[in-house]
Amino acid sequence: MGIVNIGIKPLAAFYLLLIFPLAIMLWFKVPIIGRTLIALVRMTLQLLFVGFYLQVVFDLNSPWLNILWLVVMVTVADFSIARGCDLKPGKFALPLFTALAAGTAIPLLAFVGPLLRRPNIMDAQYVIPIGGMILGNCLRADIIGIKNFYNAIEKSEKVFLHALAQGARLHEAIRPYLRDACQAALLPTVATMGTIGLVALPGMMTGVIMGGADPMTAIKYQIAIMIAIFSGTSITVILAILMTIKSSFTPYGTLDQHAFKGRS
Repeated sequence: MGIVNIGIKPLAAFYLLLIFPLAIMLWFKVPIIGRTLIALVRMTLQLLFVGFYLQVVFDLNSPWLNILWLVVMVTVADFSIARGCDLKPGKFALPLFTALAAGTAIPLLAFVGPLLRRPNIMDAQYVIPIGGMILGNCLRADIIGIKNFYNAIEKSEKVFLHALAQGARLHEAIRPYLRDACQAALLPTVATMGTIGLVALPGMMTGVIMGGADPMTAIKYQIAIMIAIFSGTSITVILAILMTIKSSFTPYGTLDQHAFKGRS
């Protein structure tokens, strides 16, 4: 039995459910009603566009077109991270792109290749949704990790400069901040893994079950995607921080304020 399709009219009527959160915002004067409505419109239009495009991608199932779509996804995530971390895209676009590409590609290829043993390793049915799940988590982890890293150095600038003055090299002075940033970035995924299945049924698992598969198959997919996400976020966070260091510090070891938006 396949998944039940949703009609256009029932979906349009389902938007009436938004009366509750909007009424709460209005009653308590929460000042994000405008942003919420804009976000809802953007979500709808973006998903409709992606839906039409992916229909074409899935029908053609061209490896090159699938790779192109993944590159577009990584590029959009790249600029989102730069914007979210107040980094100037011109300086950091390439290192962030490289870190995201590595953190997404390694677990994705391992998932579709050795694990699923698909004859076409770039099969749109698998690489696009799985790549999107891995990339989305990498994006969130990168923003948390990078912001934590640079904010911590800025807040404890005297301690950091003292370490440099005592003879520590840059990679030695940043080590405690790098450790804390990695911990902050990876903890949400660790917490999710520790409670998964007990607190909530995750997206991959419910999607596979709704697609008609048995629960045990869905569980195996969920275990695999969580391992892929955790591996991908670990790779991309450490690479993103290490690869941005060259552009974010001066030759004297201090933070280069020109590398950050609104600080130069």
